[in-house]
Amino acid sequence: MPEQSNDYRVVVFGAGGVGKSSLVLRFVKGTFRESYIPTIEDTYRQVISCDKSICTLQITDTTGSHQFPAMQRLSITKGHAFILVYSISSKQSLEELKPIFEQICLIKGDIENIPIMLVGNKNDEVNGREVDTSDGEATARRWKCAFMETSAKTNHNVKELFQELLNLEKRRTVSLQIDGKKSKQQKRAEKLKGKCVVM
Repeated sequence: MPEQSNDYRVVVFGAGGVGKSSLVLRFVKGTFRESYIPTIEDTYRQVISCDKSICTLQITDTTGSHQFPAMQRLSITKGHAFILVYSISSKQSLEELKPIFEQICLIKGDIENIPIMLVGNKNDEVNGREVDTSDGEATARRWKCAFMETSAKTNHNVKELFQELLNLEKRRTVSLQIDGKKSKQQKRAEKLKGKCVVM
């Protein structure tokens, strides 16, 4: 499917197993999958409002593996906004975001006007917590980006994450279009035709 110029592209990065796909699927389809299936790259589309008209929110769910640096660079080049996901139960997963953040800075140059959200996912796993909320907040302050903790499993802060990310966009007005039956049908059509897997 050809990309529309009014697509608003959000790219989701993070180590393998932190719940990137779970967050995206919970947001787009309202579902949660217990089993872990590694992603190469999936793209999901959802209708949103953009400068008082309708445009497509295109969410790219990237691989957690480091085997595809060219794909990573391309995703950063084309992305308008970025979600950097770690698991609160893995300090290592937060560390692994540093080179990705640095790559975004390198490719995008000035990131002051680029919406970036650092996300501590799996905050339902209180007993296995390795990263304190304050550590996530401190990293976000250093990177000058927004911060939020979520749980794809319990649907905690998932819709809020995407809305907050869109609120950070200062170059145009974008917001989640979630009203009326028509937009639900539009969304369903967008989801069906927009699902693709790059092998």
